[in-house]
Amino acid sequence: MLHHLSRAARFLLLGLAALLVTACSGGEEEAAAPKTEFNIGWSIYAGWMPWPYAEQAGIVKKWGDKYGITIKFVQVNDYIESVNQYTAGKLDGVTVANMDALTIPAAGGKDTSAIILGDYSNGNDAVLLKGADNVAGIKGRQVYLAELSVSHYLLARALETSGMKLTDVKTVNTSDADIAAAFASPEVNAAVAWNPQVTTMKGVAGTKAVFTSADIPGEILDLMVVDTATLKANPNLGKALAGIWFETMALMAKQDAEGAAARAAMAKLAGTTPEAFEGQLSTTFLYTDPKAALAAMQSGDLLTTMTRVRDFSFAQGLFGQGAASADAVGMEFPGGKTLGDTSRITLRFDPTYMQMAADGKL
Repeated sequence: MLHHLSRAARFLLLGLAALLVTACSGGEEEAAAPKTEFNIGWSIYAGWMPWPYAEQAGIVKKWGDKYGITIKFVQVNDYIESVNQYTAGKLDGVTVANMDALTIPAAGGKDTSAIILGDYSNGNDAVLLKGADNVAGIKGRQVYLAELSVSHYLLARALETSGMKLTDVKTVNTSDADIAAAFASPEVNAAVAWNPQVTTMKGVAGTKAVFTSADIPGEILDLMVVDTATLKANPNLGKALAGIWFETMALMAKQDAEGAAARAAMAKLAGTTPEAFEGQLSTTFLYTDPKAALAAMQSGDLLTTMTRVRDFSFAQGLFGQGAASADAVGMEFPGGKTLGDTSRITLRFDPTYMQMAADGKL
């Protein structure tokens, strides 16, 4: 769900993305055309395992056939690389966290539509301290985390709740691949990470999760986003994706042998045990009901959350050096509400397809 990138790498990526978008003669709106084959990127995270499972179980083919299209789910081992590939136009859609959708494709000028609100992290992300029982104990420590990621955002929110600022700690940029091993070292006593690493790190003697994403419910959101121009030219892609997602949600939510088998299959695809996967699901709030997902996207809470996210992102320089304010990237929400520059809207929360699912019209 989350990622690691140096500040320089972020600026380079944003520059490249802007060049790619500018290089499309006539703009993306003209470049997109009706087509029948689509590639959607995904990476391993509890809330995204329903997608590859649906492909394996034939649910993807079923909905693709219904709408006369072929959808291929492409696994990308590194989360940030999947978002890079989408931003560069190599994928038609990707599984992505709300902050990263804003700071990578949208900030880079790629018009992106979030069409499915899949879940929110409800404890999967955590601030971990050794030898302390609350956030106050973090003051003055070196905090290991993936800088400029949702982990960084979680740290900022944790500090804010205790009357502190990011300047009260020193962050040490650490990749998701290295953070569990780093935290096992006696000299490392503060870190922010996500599952499955959090589960491992909590096993280190004297460790306590002093703040988690469950303390800020609904702020770290996981989305299915697609290229807006592609979606406009191919609305059947949105219909099929919504159909796939909510059929799979209904299946995995079953508290019977069939549901357990589906979740076990997802665990295997994630490279973990059914028990460990169930543990990760317990800290992931999945929107299994399309009506609930729709209500969450239409709620004013989403506007509040994205205001917090974009203000943090701008303060950390994630909109690029040319951004004069947090308004640099425009966002559109259900009901015609907007945030930021209305002449440069590049992130849209589009409830169309969840509405169709909720109404039983897919």
